[in-house]
Amino acid sequence: MEEKLIESKTVFQGRAVSLRIDRIRKKSGTETIREIVWHPDCIAVVVLDGQGNVILERQFRRPAGKVLLEIPAGGIEEGEQPEDAVWRELQEEIGYLPGKVNRLGGFYSSPGYCTEYLYLYLAEELQPSRLIADDTDEIEIVRVPLGEIKDRIERGEICDAKSVAGLLWVLGMKG
Repeated sequence: MEEKLIESKTVFQGRAVSLRIDRIRKKSGTETIREIVWHPDCIAVVVLDGQGNVILERQFRRPAGKVLLEIPAGGIEEGEQPEDAVWRELQEEIGYLPGKVNRLGGFYSSPGYCTEYLYLYLAEELQPSRLIADDTDEIEIVRVPLGEIKDRIERGEICDAKSVAGLLWVLGMKG
């Protein structure tokens, strides 16, 4: 089932992504092109407060062209372990440190064209701790009761893949 790489060329190198063109040979012998977006791996976190709420972020997303309601997520810095990224991102984006962090699993965001893998976590037992980052000033924190999450997903209020996957994963765990 694997494809044989014949040639690979990076055609764009940006701050957060790069684009490479791979010429491959399929098992059938046919040659074709694959356009691959390289993006570093990330973390995504379902955050539960002590009152039965999920902490979400509301922010404008340029690629979608609208404001989305999402679980906290972010990049894993070079040399950083995924769980360390959870602590840093929660401190930067929502102003809390978790007392308890559990790895739930993970998934590729768009494996048809992108390399990004998301490590999924559940964070609980929150303690206030603010670490201001340069790009988090326009994030609005929204608390949603866990019992309302499924309805918000069904209505399309929560519609990005990482949030839907993470939240449904946790809903399945919680019964």
